[in-house]
Parts: sequence; C-alpha cells; structure tokens
Amino acid sequence: MMIKNEAEEFSAFIEEIVKEAEEKEEQLTYAHYDMMLLAIRNINNQIADYFAEADKEKALIDKWVLEKNSKLQNKIEWLEKKLEAFIRDKGLKTIELSNGTLKFHKKQDKVEIVDFELFLKNAKPELLTIIPESAKPNLSKIKEQISYKKIPGVELIKGKEEFSYKIIERKEEEDGRQKEIGTPIKPTMLNRVAV
Repeated sequence: MMIKNEAEEFSAFIEEIVKEAEEKEEQLTYAHYDMMLLAIRNINNQIADYFAEADKEKALIDKWVLEKNSKLQNKIEWLEKKLEAFIRDKGLKTIELSNGTLKFHKKQDKVEIVDFELFLKNAKPELLTIIPESAKPNLSKIKEQISYKKIPGVELIKGKEEFSYKIIERKEEEDGRQKEIGTPIKPTMLNRVAV
C-alpha cells in the first residue's frame, strides 16, 4: 500500500512538473510572437528614419540647387534686358540671328471674371458653357440593393477573412508618462479602397 501511495504521489508530482512546463512553453510562445511585433515596430521605425534622413538630404540638395540656379537666373534676366534694349534700339519687330530670333509681338487679350455673380446676372447664354449633369454610381446604395436584388452590370464580391495586426508605438508625453499609439495594418492590402 505504501508503494501505491508513493507511486500516486510520484505520478502527481510528474503531472505537476509537466503542467508547469506546458505553461512555461505557452508563455514562451506568446513572448516569441510579441518579439515579432517588436521587430516589425523597430523595422518600421528604421524605415521612417531612412525617409526622414532622405528628406533632409533632399532639402539640402534643393537649397543648393536653388542658390546655384538663382545666380544663373539673374544672369539670364540681365542678358534678356540687353537683348530687349538691342531690338528696341534698332526699331525692328524681328531680328534673325544665327542662334535665335528676337521678336516684338503683341500678346492676345486676356479675360478675367472678377465678380462671378454679377457676371452671371448679366450674361447672355452664348457667354456661358453649360456642363450637363454627370452620373456617378452610389456604391453604398448598390451594396444595399444587390444583397436581395440582381443589378445588371454589377458583381458582388464577398468579403474574405484577412489578417491584420496593430503595432503599439510608445510616445513619451511632456510630463514623462508614456502614451500608447497604434495603427491597424493590413500588410498585403495597403492602398486598397473598398465600400
């Protein structure tokens, strides 16, 4: 009888050890997948850092190009004034040169509507261009009706179950507390719009 009790105690002890091992394995599994989310967050942050660095570099290059081109544009404007003075001095409408043509020509008149409401009150029909009403499908109404009535030319695509995840970003507030922010992400469905 004593051997039987010892065997039962040993069996219970083994079951307890197995149960503890299973619980630890479950915790490790959750920790493993949580580390995957952390890795994704870190990679996303690295991508954002690269874009930020690229934007800084682009800004520096744009500033450099603007400074260089500004000087060149000033030279162009100075040369244009010299060319205009030359043709005016000659009193001609056109001068043909081997590298181009200098011309004086009158630009077409331009019309600008400064008070649209006043213009509409007094405008004759020939002064207006009427754009006919346009039709655009109302997708939400179509979706309501197609569930019980077939609509020619419309196909209903049933929604499928899809995977998504949310990464929690931690942003430190001014008072030192951390605030969690996150955005649901559908990895393979970015830039897709559905009604």
